[in-house]
This record gives sequence, structure tokens and C-alpha cells, in this order.
Amino acid sequence: MPNLLAFVEVRAGAIRKAGFEAVTAARACADAAGGGEVHALLVGAPGIAAKADSLGEHGADIVIVVEHPAFERYNPEATAALAAGRIKTAGYRAAVFSSTAQGRDLAPRVAAILDAAIVTDVTAAAIEQDDIVVTHPVDTGKLIATWVISGSPAIVAMRPGAVLLAPQARTARIEQAQPVGDPSAVRVVTTELRVGDSATMDLGDAPVIVSGGRGLKSAENFRLVEDLAAAFGNAAVGATRAVTDDGWRPHSDQIGQTGRLVSPDLYVAVGISGAIQHLAGMRTSKTIVAINKDREAPIFKVADYGIVGDVFDVVPALTAAVRAARAASA
Repeated sequence: MPNLLAFVEVRAGAIRKAGFEAVTAARACADAAGGGEVHALLVGAPGIAAKADSLGEHGADIVIVVEHPAFERYNPEATAALAAGRIKTAGYRAAVFSSTAQGRDLAPRVAAILDAAIVTDVTAAAIEQDDIVVTHPVDTGKLIATWVISGSPAIVAMRPGAVLLAPQARTARIEQAQPVGDPSAVRVVTTELRVGDSATMDLGDAPVIVSGGRGLKSAENFRLVEDLAAAFGNAAVGATRAVTDDGWRPHSDQIGQTGRLVSPDLYVAVGISGAIQHLAGMRTSKTIVAINKDREAPIFKVADYGIVGDVFDVVPALTAAVRAARAASA
């Protein structure tokens, strides 16, 4: 049975949700193919090994831990060399990465070193006979294409949020490994990691995202979006490109073709018309709720639920209803 490698993304000494999703996706592929092993590659600063046990709980059979001070922040050259070397030596059928900002940088580097086929922004993956079969949004998300990767190894990068985490009772074996060469002697060095407001969730980790568009009319009115996100208690705030270009929100909040790609359980679009570039970044969300006073807005074509009305009336009422529902269930 084929074995698979899952690369586990780490930020500031903690495993990101996308890292657990990569392991879960690899586990599902291995099980469907008859039960091959899933090996998780965990790279970080000294002490990251303490996080390894949690990867077994998400499906890893073996966790390969590589610790070095030079891995405190993302080290693209050393990490790519390490991952590529491991994939080649162990003969994995496929390696699963995350299609995060870091993953979209790392996975192509690994594929280039190995001269391997790569598909990014994957929403589902499976092994059929000896082929890796993946689905991938194309044409700005209007179509879902099925790709068959027959070459080995295959490099697959999963869209954040596309995989449902499935914790399981599994204990992984921990193996310590060494970096390839000296990770400190690299040309590209990450000098600083800027973490956003700790009071809000990262867009890639949040199960609920509330996004705002130009229908809010001003930056000050984004408090409506922030209040609704706070009412949910597990939500992040997103925005359209037009909003970030106008300086209403930081560009790190941008969702769309040139911004973040997200697939939360619930996506609430507030005052967003639904330009195709924005839809490309969120249309794979599990449930989409749109609030817009224009009943002809394109966003309603992809929404599961639509509310035609003024956001300044609808959003405060919705926020109050969410707060009341949470209080009643507490």
C-alpha cells in the first residue's frame, strides 16, 4: 500500500489548523487506498517535538520531527530541501501540503527540486488504483476540474478549510531527523513574523467568516461586521479587494482571487456584490449567507441563503439574534 507524507505547517511555535488538515487529507487517501501509512513532517525550532502527539490524533502513523533554531520562522530553502529529500528517500506516492501563503511558496519549490507534478488549491483528493485524483477550482471558481496525477511522487496542496478534521484514537511513533545541510546558511531569510490582532481569528482557521464590501459605505461602518463576528464568538473578519484598496481594512483581510482562499463552515457576505474575483476566493464555503439591498447582485447566485435588505438594518438585527441564540444555549 502506498505511503503518504503530510507537511505540517507551523507558525509561532504552534501547529496551524491547515497542518492538521494536511494530515487528515493524507489519512483519508491512505485509508481509501487500503491502509498505507501517513508520515507527518514537523519542522520547527527546538521544542516543537512537544506538539507531535497531536498529529497522531489526526491520523499520522509516524511523525518526523526536525528541530533547529533556523526553523523558528519559515525557512523556504532549507525546508524545501528537507521535504524534497525525505520524499525522494522514502519513496512516498504523494506529499500533501497546504495551499496557504506559506504552502503556495513551499510546495512548488519541492516540486521543482523533485521534477514532480503539482496541483495547488485542491478541494478533494483520493487514490484510485495507482493514480492521485484531485479536484481543483478553475475559471475563478465557476468550474471544478478533476485532475489525474499518474507520475510519482505527486505534490498536492489542499485549500484551507476544504478538509473536515477527523480526530481519531491513534498514537503516532515519533522519529527525530536532521536537517539537510546547515539551515542557517541559506540565501533567503525570514527576518520578522507579524501576527495580526490576537483578538480576532485567522481567516484560514476560522469556522465562520463575516466579510464586508463597499455596501458598508465607509471604514467606520465596518464595526457592523466586527460586531457580528464577535457575536458568533468563533468568526474572523474578511473584506473584498475594493475595500482593502480603499484602505478600509488591511490587505491581509482580503478574500478573493488575489487574496486569501477560504472554505469556512459559514461565510456571511455583508454589502458584497459578488464580483467574480471575490467569488473565486470563497465560493467553496460550506454555507454562504448574503446580505445586499440589490436583489440582482451576483452574490445571490452562489448564496445558500439571501437577505435582500439594507445592511444597516439587517446586520444589527442579525447580530442581536446571534447573541440571543448563544446566550440561550449557554
